[in-house]
Amino acid sequence: MTLPPWPAEPPACGQVLLRAVEARDAAMAQQLSTDPYVPQTSSLPGNATMQEASDWVERQQGRHAEGTGFSFTIARRTEEFAIGHCGLWLKDLDEGQASAGYAVAPSERGRGYAAEALAALTEFGWTVPGVQRIALFIEPWNIASIRTAERAGYVREELLVSHQLVGGECRDMILYSSVRRGHSRR
Repeated sequence: MTLPPWPAEPPACGQVLLRAVEARDAAMAQQLSTDPYVPQTSSLPGNATMQEASDWVERQQGRHAEGTGFSFTIARRTEEFAIGHCGLWLKDLDEGQASAGYAVAPSERGRGYAAEALAALTEFGWTVPGVQRIALFIEPWNIASIRTAERAGYVREELLVSHQLVGGECRDMILYSSVRRGHSRR
């Protein structure tokens, strides 16, 4: 699938901006890999070595070219220091659907960065031709992620029983979504 071009201006909201993933982000990826949940939901290995983190960075750098979506580093606006990662995934773009994901490095949590990053990612999503709806899939126990979604304007839709494989087992997910203004919710 051919995606629209990379944004000329980095999407931003509040304290954060979303920029292209760079080699210098491997240290942030290494820190993300220490969270026991992140490796279960991404291609980043747990407790990644610097080489594994660098390999993950390279994979993220290729996501746009391979047509998967937009992979961004979440950075503080002031110095563009990497504090997390997020992505807008477009495998169902032909149906008007996108999905999003986000993770903030453990040392940077609790400051509102995730909600601001998700808000910036969502606003960017509306610039992608054809995107009508952006979905998030959140495990019911993940209260921090639920709060992030709600702060960013996402609405809870339904509980999807045994919806997604995480860590080798089928897990329930709560579907949250944001719908392009002017379109009705399904």
